[in-house]
Amino acid sequence: MPKAWPLGLRIPAARIPPKRGPVCAGPHGRSDCPTHITATPKAPGAQTQPSLADSFPDLLCLAAEDCLIASEAPWTITDAELRVTLIVEGQMSIAITVMLIIHNYWFLYIPYLTWLYFDWHTPEQGGRRSSWIKNWTLWKHFKDYFPIHLIKTQDLDPSHNYIFGFHPHGILAAGAFGNFSTNYSDFKELFPGFTSYLHVLPLWFWCPVFREYMMSIGLVSVSKKSVSYVVSKEGGGNISVIVLGGAKESLDAHPGKSTLFIRQRKGFVKIALTHGASLVPVFSFGENELFKQVDNPEGSWIRTVQDKLQKIMGFALPLFHARGVFQYNFGLMPYRKAIHTVVGRPIPVHQILHPTEEQIEELHQTYMEELTKLFEEHKGKYGIPEHETLVLK
Repeated sequence: MPKAWPLGLRIPAARIPPKRGPVCAGPHGRSDCPTHITATPKAPGAQTQPSLADSFPDLLCLAAEDCLIASEAPWTITDAELRVTLIVEGQMSIAITVMLIIHNYWFLYIPYLTWLYFDWHTPEQGGRRSSWIKNWTLWKHFKDYFPIHLIKTQDLDPSHNYIFGFHPHGILAAGAFGNFSTNYSDFKELFPGFTSYLHVLPLWFWCPVFREYMMSIGLVSVSKKSVSYVVSKEGGGNISVIVLGGAKESLDAHPGKSTLFIRQRKGFVKIALTHGASLVPVFSFGENELFKQVDNPEGSWIRTVQDKLQKIMGFALPLFHARGVFQYNFGLMPYRKAIHTVVGRPIPVHQILHPTEEQIEELHQTYMEELTKLFEEHKGKYGIPEHETLVLK
């Protein structure tokens, strides 16, 4: 049977030739690869192919300032392909709207634009999700490709609202989307009685028609008004998930490194204090292992250009690469590395309608300490060497 894709596109099921044996999806060529159930043994003395040093810019990064084909499943969509799909569909929605206006199809665009005028603030008011779209089999393949896991360390009180600080951003924040925006993660089983809201860059909701698709999969704006709306809802049971590092942090997403841009991120702390929402640090182990990024140390000309573009456009342009569809040396498909998203202990927050700078700073410092503890307690379980430490910038 052909499978349904977004915007009504249909593609035929692919014929996948039989495999000779399980092959590691990583670039290292190791025979004891921990990321695959079984790896193909290498002949004695065989040389691994070096990874390419050159990279090219990916203009499709979802990184807000403020605020595949798998071997077992044909036509499985991966993170990079998902983001490409979102970008293309967003541009198409704008182009179609412009063409309707140019050719004066007023009976189509006038009713929609009128409705859009009155519906403009919905992304800041909890959005409009669709269980049907969140249950698409597409998301199950997405989750199983890496795969993505969700781990709980402590129960949460469903009578309270929470702010989850998600770290690290990585290149494309696959763990955040897979765990908190689709119905194929273990979120409902681990956190019964809760509804999660994943906050993303507001510009996604400026695209006519496409905004409806974004909201249908549970995404909402990362604006202050949007976060405040979620955590101030009566009765509790609501979780705002914010990828706190944003655009800045994606530029430091290198394999083997754990660098977070958090010291200047204090807006979420003020919102938590204002509404009495508990803070919960979340660390996604493996997020930085999905792609390799061209070396861009601070002070280099590459980093200087990236920082300037990020300030102008609001999202980052990391130069990254990973594997291809039929080979493992170069491409935009992420490596098949397991992602373990660990939800830490909640930090109780007492409501203060007008918090002072000292109160904000004190809670922010407590949050960073709890985040560091979470990393140190669990890093050994997920392949991070004991000597590796969390770097907070």
